[in-house]
Amino acid sequence: MTDVPTKGGVQSLQRAFGLLELVAAQRGAMSISELSAASGLAPATLHRLARTLVDLGYLRQEPSRRYALGPRLFLLAESSSAMLDSVAQPHLGHLVDEIGETANLAMLDGDQVAYVAQAPGRHSMRMFTEVGRRVLPHCTAVGKALLALSADAEVRALLARTGLPRHTPHTLTDPDDLLAQLALVRGRGYAMDEGEQEVGVRCVAVAVPGSRTRLAMSISGPAPRMSDELLVHAVPVLQEAARRLGAELS
Repeated sequence: MTDVPTKGGVQSLQRAFGLLELVAAQRGAMSISELSAASGLAPATLHRLARTLVDLGYLRQEPSRRYALGPRLFLLAESSSAMLDSVAQPHLGHLVDEIGETANLAMLDGDQVAYVAQAPGRHSMRMFTEVGRRVLPHCTAVGKALLALSADAEVRALLARTGLPRHTPHTLTDPDDLLAQLALVRGRGYAMDEGEQEVGVRCVAVAVPGSRTRLAMSISGPAPRMSDELLVHAVPVLQEAARRLGAELS
């Protein structure tokens, strides 16, 4: 948590939000000494900030006296999710108009990928992934597009925590194979799921550039319809939609 020169209460707000981000990144609870080491702020300053955030409900203090995120943040999270869906829908709808298949928006949430918005395809037989569903990233196009934003060492650390469980005969279960595919993703600018999460489903995804939150957009459909010929048309449309969404969110 590095302070930018500010005046008065603005610096206090900056420090308060920095404190919340530190606790969120920990995905657990932190003591004042841990917060002090991570932020560079004095324990007395952190005590005052933490006490105010506890009183407001944005932090909670556990019996161990460590601090964790508080329940009031869920209200902000719900509003943020609704806002993101509202901003993303025109871009997802454009993808459906142009390509015809289901369009999704997903984000990296800790070690998992969470689907946060969707526009259903025009076909009677179409793919449907429930908004709010969380999956591991190694077997989805959106997950691979998001993992490709990280260095290989970070990806290996994530895979050590989650493993690479097999969902279909096509699922990549070797870290080296996945890292080789991520290198390909970085080179060509898009990721593929070739029936790795669900047999018979093909998906293509790109990362959303410019957004502070790691987001990826995808289109998915039955493999016979998601042909190589369709992908030649779909990838540039998907990349442009992601660029436009990223510019709106930046």
